[in-house]
Amino acid sequence: MHLSRLLLIGLLTIPCAFSQSASEWIKKGDAYEAAGKPKLALEAYRNAEKTTPKDSALLVKIAKQYGDLMPSLAGAAKKDASFKSLEYSRKAVAVNPKSSDSHLALALSLGKNTEFMGSRQKIEASREMKTAADTALRLNPKSDYAHHMLGRWHQEMAGIGGGTRALAKIIYGGVPKGTYDEALKHFGFARKINSRRLIHQIEYGRTLAMMGRDAEARTEIQKGLDMPNREADDKDSRERGRKTLDSL
Repeated sequence: MHLSRLLLIGLLTIPCAFSQSASEWIKKGDAYEAAGKPKLALEAYRNAEKTTPKDSALLVKIAKQYGDLMPSLAGAAKKDASFKSLEYSRKAVAVNPKSSDSHLALALSLGKNTEFMGSRQKIEASREMKTAADTALRLNPKSDYAHHMLGRWHQEMAGIGGGTRALAKIIYGGVPKGTYDEALKHFGFARKINSRRLIHQIEYGRTLAMMGRDAEARTEIQKGLDMPNREADDKDSRERGRKTLDSL
């Protein structure tokens, strides 16, 4: 076969080889994620990113793994993971602004970053988080986690103190209307869509506690505590549930 023809065939097969390589890395990452190994999943997804850097679904996966790593980290490493999660979720939105998952990833990443923010930054982030969650839900009305994030937003806004409320008024131009009733409604939708996620059940119960409905709260939180851990955030959710239950 003529040398130029061989070179042409080789060049034509290169993109295919790259694509297959990325696909295989993604499959490996998915397997590691399913096994609860976010560090290995992240490594696999980052390898896939080398050849498909504009894949919004992949960028969402990377953002999620950085977030999932946070409970196992501390100090600067945990902070860096939260920033990386936010960085990749923003990339996902930029690549595909019509993807519900991209906006949801942004909302989740903003929520995780508030741990490292001051009061003003938290209020500013909460505003963007609500916008992202609203967009995610509009693009996919069956997104349980979009409902969850809106529930968390209402939960936070309904419970802010006087000083933070004054700051929110400055930033928003008025105090955001967040209510425990709305929070309960969103958590209710979230658990109806996906009843296997204990985070929805526990936050539903915690919201009842915030509303002073202690007897119902005990029942609902305990239901969540009785559920098995399935996701990286479940341990932290379980701890929040126990603390609330102990305070009743």
